[in-house]
Amino acid sequence: MIKEQTRSAASGYAALVVLPTLTLLFGWLIVRSAMAGAVLALVGCVLVLVVLVVCYNGFFMVHPNQAKVLQLFGKYAGSVRQTGLRWANPLYSKEPVSLRVRNFESSQMKVNDNSGNPVDIAAVVVWKVVDSAEAVFEVDDYESFVHIQSEAALRNLATSYPYEAPGEDQIALRSHPQEVAERLREEVQERLDRAGVEVIEARITHLAYAQEIASAMLKRQQAQAIVAARTQIVDGAVGMVKMALDELKAQGVVDLDEERKANMVSNLLVVLCGEENARPVLNAGSLYN
Repeated sequence: MIKEQTRSAASGYAALVVLPTLTLLFGWLIVRSAMAGAVLALVGCVLVLVVLVVCYNGFFMVHPNQAKVLQLFGKYAGSVRQTGLRWANPLYSKEPVSLRVRNFESSQMKVNDNSGNPVDIAAVVVWKVVDSAEAVFEVDDYESFVHIQSEAALRNLATSYPYEAPGEDQIALRSHPQEVAERLREEVQERLDRAGVEVIEARITHLAYAQEIASAMLKRQQAQAIVAARTQIVDGAVGMVKMALDELKAQGVVDLDEERKANMVSNLLVVLCGEENARPVLNAGSLYN
């Protein structure tokens, strides 16, 4: 595996002064040699001038948060991260690699969750290159590699967890977004280590049941919500009825037998648990009529 080797490059501003000065000097010598008829001197000055012209190819610019990967006839020579105008061997090939933070948002994919239910899911991955040599030499196209491996990791994550957890202790895609996001980041990082890429953040941006089962799952969620609400209402109503009976007995307001207690409990539960307001019927006689 090829690791990044940081390389220093000469200042391009110094070379920008030296090379034009030498070019003018040898150009003047060529003219003088031609006028004097010195053939050997003329040939030597022309060869030097050709070399100087080739040296102009050594100039390159390094922008902030960018690296230039240098190669000499296919051999890795190092990476330059010094910003500004630089100069290096003109025979080096110089490939730019951006070190800036970038985003990748996957398309919405249909995947079966851990329970076999089809879900639509999408995610965003925040990443940057930290090793320019690995990004260039270890994979063919590191940007395409990031996209494909991120989507593969997202598919694998979706099949590892259910959309909704059957129990409170089980991690689910919908109920545990932070845990799922961290697991997604770790899995994407494992796949991208070989490309010299660091995953800063990965999180799910879209999560829903697939269209063909969305209606059925919505009804199930509504039924679960209704059952949970009814359970809470009944628990509260039973507590209120018990409190009412205890207060009536403690205050000595009325002493009810078991039959009348049952009748009172029934009436109070109807009032407290009914969906519509109860219509009371006044008893004009005694309590036992």
